[in-house]
Amino acid sequence: MCASTARAQVANDNIENRRVLRLEETITSSTTGCTVQRSCVDERLTGKCIEYHNDQWFEFTPKASGRYFVNIGGQKCRDVRGVQLVVLTGQPCQPATYRILSCTSLGTQDDVFVTLDSLRAGQPYLLDVDGYLKDFCQFTLQVSRTAAGMPVSYFPPSPTRLLPTASRVVELSWTLPDSLANAPDCRVMRREIHQYRSTEVRRVPVRRDTYGRPETSYSVIDTLPGPGIYDYQVVTSRADNGPAAARLRQWWYAYGTAAAMPLPGTVPNRNAVTLPLRKYPAKARLSVVITDPASGRVLLARQLINQPADPRQGELPVRKWQEAGLEKIAVEITCHPPRGDFFVDRLLLNLPAPAARP
Repeated sequence: MCASTARAQVANDNIENRRVLRLEETITSSTTGCTVQRSCVDERLTGKCIEYHNDQWFEFTPKASGRYFVNIGGQKCRDVRGVQLVVLTGQPCQPATYRILSCTSLGTQDDVFVTLDSLRAGQPYLLDVDGYLKDFCQFTLQVSRTAAGMPVSYFPPSPTRLLPTASRVVELSWTLPDSLANAPDCRVMRREIHQYRSTEVRRVPVRRDTYGRPETSYSVIDTLPGPGIYDYQVVTSRADNGPAAARLRQWWYAYGTAAAMPLPGTVPNRNAVTLPLRKYPAKARLSVVITDPASGRVLLARQLINQPADPRQGELPVRKWQEAGLEKIAVEITCHPPRGDFFVDRLLLNLPAPAARP
């Protein structure tokens, strides 16, 4: 059974003993030792979002309709993964009546919030918290009118999202939309995939011109501490009485041996490099410029409409560059998505060693 240390109450391992949350109340609990009432959950409702291993139940009934936030913090877990959260309506332990409002797998131990829009006054909402892939976690939980932490929106480092780089120095560029112009600054967060929490590596103030109008384009340089797979996120800080923090961009960079590893079951192609085009939106207009990093000479310039389903679209033959003695190429990809502002990614890629001639 699970025990909550916020107050001496009956454990909420079983749904009939679910803990009632009051608005703005912060409770502390743990997934360690929890079990699953299989008759009270149905994984078909949440798809691949969650697998139940050690869940516990809460209930919240808002007195007023509107937007609320579930703040999850203080995670101390056995593994990196953290907790999972499902928010739903329906009759307790009657999955046929459930309607899923939100399903979130955190994947880290960062302090995060989940936004719940248009909750109805007097409507009970069930919250089910589970350790992600059997992780044992202590955590705090709060339902609030004010968001705390980072917005939850975890994207795992799949091969289609990784940006390989041969340089420890990475450039991060993002755009601040007009709707967030009152944010005081932007936080650049970094986490190596094996680390439990993200670390703030930069805090960039929102710049304004002499008329007080905010600048929209920002860019910073960061140096990777060593080989690995790194998650970068740029999130806004919340101004007093301002909107909740928002994520502006997220990148996954693979540096060192992680950047050179072929996908499982594949053989590396020594005559080509593959650009990570599948990370960009379908039908986005991409401008790709390849240069010699030593001289700046343009080796190739290409305009294309992104087709993520075509794995060969990002392949570049490299034999002539290998024969010219190049070991690396600089890549600049400008993306004009179907919606939103354009952005630029800059990469430094190692060329594969030439295949041995017979």
